[in-house]
Amino acid sequence: MLDALTLDQIRTFVTVAEQGSFRAGAARLRRVQSGVSASIANLEAQLGIALFDRSGHRPVLTPQGHALLVNARDILLRVDAMRARARGFGEGVELELALVADTLFPLHQIGAALAELQAAYPSVAIRLDIAPLGGPLQALLERRCTLAIMAGENFRDPRIVFEALSVVSQVAVVAAGHPLAARAHGERIGAAELADHVQIVLADPTPHSGGRDFGVISPRTYRVGNQDAKHALILAGVGWGRLPAWQVQRDLDEARLVRVRTPALGRNSAAASEVYLAHRLDAPLGPAARGLAEILRRLCAR
Repeated sequence: MLDALTLDQIRTFVTVAEQGSFRAGAARLRRVQSGVSASIANLEAQLGIALFDRSGHRPVLTPQGHALLVNARDILLRVDAMRARARGFGEGVELELALVADTLFPLHQIGAALAELQAAYPSVAIRLDIAPLGGPLQALLERRCTLAIMAGENFRDPRIVFEALSVVSQVAVVAAGHPLAARAHGERIGAAELADHVQIVLADPTPHSGGRDFGVISPRTYRVGNQDAKHALILAGVGWGRLPAWQVQRDLDEARLVRVRTPALGRNSAAASEVYLAHRLDAPLGPAARGLAEILRRLCAR
């Protein structure tokens, strides 16, 4: 009867298969060899097939044994994950951790931080969202996230705790075929000339901007909802705009984009913004959230 299968039998089967013999499997399990052999024999009887060919000096997996070994390992992996998750519940670890990051923050750093967090807290489910401008603040205020990564000084609230993490640089760029690109090595471009060309800017999905524009010079604007769309339109030559240095460095190196030579958008056409880790004042952080905060601090300090 398949319902009579036990985890001990499955673990014994996997151990013997991995160790290559009943004797080595018994040593690994710290059990007597006769007990291991009996456990495998009972498992084979319940499954109705031979898992090992015992005709030689060492037991060898049968084709059926090879096939079922995959299932057995999967069962043990899921059971171990269940145990780890249950242990986390007992320690007060969060079921889920929601993070909203500003679109300017490097995605590779978020990925590195979450990979490290996963190793420490495998039972915690992660929900990640990327949002521009007031998006991270709004997510905190609406309790849609536990932690937020925010850029700049424009979005503050007394209910939110801010901790400086790092600095992100934005670079004014334009496609290599755009008319402004021809001036990349000539005289600097003034704000009036920039205003003659379309500027690609991010639209705030929240009311926190209150009709304000940040870094907008041209009256001719195309407004987009995310940084990838902005990047794509600038690469296509639709207009110029500012993008994070980490996102455009390869485009600049390979001459798909060039810097817009203008003093109106920072020295060397770049402007730096402080990046903050933020959370609600009235919501204490759980173990996983505190762990992620510490990982982010360490990675950003490098």
